[in-house]
Amino acid sequence: MVLRTTCLVKKGGIKVKINRTRLQEHFEIISQYGKIGETGLCRPTLSSIEKETFSVVTKWMEEAGMSVRIDNFGNLIGRLEGKNSNAPVLMIGSHLDSQPYGGRFDGTSGVLAGVEVAMTLTENGIIPEVPIEVISFCDEESWRFKKGVFGSRGIVGKHEPEDLERTDKDGITRREALIDFGCDPDKLDESVYPAGAIGAFLELHIEQGPILDVQDKPVGIVTGIAGPLWLSVKIKGFAGHAGSVPMDLRKDALVGAARMIGEINSVVKQKTGIPTVVTVGSLKVFPDSPNIIPETVDFTIDLRDVDLSRRNQFEQQIRTIVRNIATQHNLTAEIQEEMNLEPVDCAEWIQELILEESEKMELDCPKMVSGPFHDAVVMADACDIAMIFVRCKDGISHNPAEFASYDDLAKGTELLFNTALRVSSKLNPQVLSQYSTN
Repeated sequence: MVLRTTCLVKKGGIKVKINRTRLQEHFEIISQYGKIGETGLCRPTLSSIEKETFSVVTKWMEEAGMSVRIDNFGNLIGRLEGKNSNAPVLMIGSHLDSQPYGGRFDGTSGVLAGVEVAMTLTENGIIPEVPIEVISFCDEESWRFKKGVFGSRGIVGKHEPEDLERTDKDGITRREALIDFGCDPDKLDESVYPAGAIGAFLELHIEQGPILDVQDKPVGIVTGIAGPLWLSVKIKGFAGHAGSVPMDLRKDALVGAARMIGEINSVVKQKTGIPTVVTVGSLKVFPDSPNIIPETVDFTIDLRDVDLSRRNQFEQQIRTIVRNIATQHNLTAEIQEEMNLEPVDCAEWIQELILEESEKMELDCPKMVSGPFHDAVVMADACDIAMIFVRCKDGISHNPAEFASYDDLAKGTELLFNTALRVSSKLNPQVLSQYSTN
């Protein structure tokens, strides 16, 4: 068999390509699970609606000849055997959970593209050199339990005991949610992959930014992924009557928090031309009454950068801002680290394979950095990683208006398919590959 342009050419001249129509149908079916409005999605991790989604995807995985399981971290995993069943696996995937006010393509694209790769291999009788596993990671999005990438952290042994005791807004712990999902949180270690068991990880994802759209390019190659630092801040003052406490005697937690948030944004914005971003995305006020001086305010800080040293410098500046303003307003401040993932680089050798295959497809893929974090960041602790980005209209994501065309998704999936074959061959050098490139 010879690997050419956008497809495999088998002996006898039969062309092998992904099934674009099937891929589109799968997207349209899955978009009904957790649908809100015309185009929105709310599919919480470890929820009954995600379990229903898993059931549908399980059926497709089985049609692709995969053995399927849900591990104790809540990950859905389909395995397609390779010629060397003992070789490190090539893992492909992303996640099926969504933001509470999200779109149809975030995460879902990577899972369905992986399923399509497996289906195309099986229906054409192509056996990969090494086993290929397609995975939907549990809780990439983070919003239900306020600390995400749980499934990917789990399989590489980076989970923490406190992960299980985190609660959602209804007081349900992650432990309880896992049990309801059919998992056994007392046996998490049984679902951790041994060191070296994963040879490489590939993730296709919509860009979630405007670069490809502005450049009018359907697909991009990711060179590195920014690392997120999540902090939670609790500001405490003293509640009092809004009509009787003089302004100069107040300990107003909200006034202090407002100043902190403004200065945190200013200190990052003043450094122009750098990719550092900071976001305060959640704020809670107590007692939350129009005529009571706020006593406590809780807010979150999401700080991201591809440069760890620069991110660390900003973190120290932010901590100083919080402490100083708290002192000025006679408030107390507590800062807690919720998540800390370091920036990672994508493997150069896989980038080169993606580039070679994209050139055969005449895609003209730009190389780019990912500001959003992905499960690939965690997987970099265990193996070489690479990501393919698909154009996202107007750069909109985490919003019902999120959109990627099925033509672009098909091109990205075709590139993923060709790349997976190349990577699979590289992961099993003991066996002479049946494939050659032109």
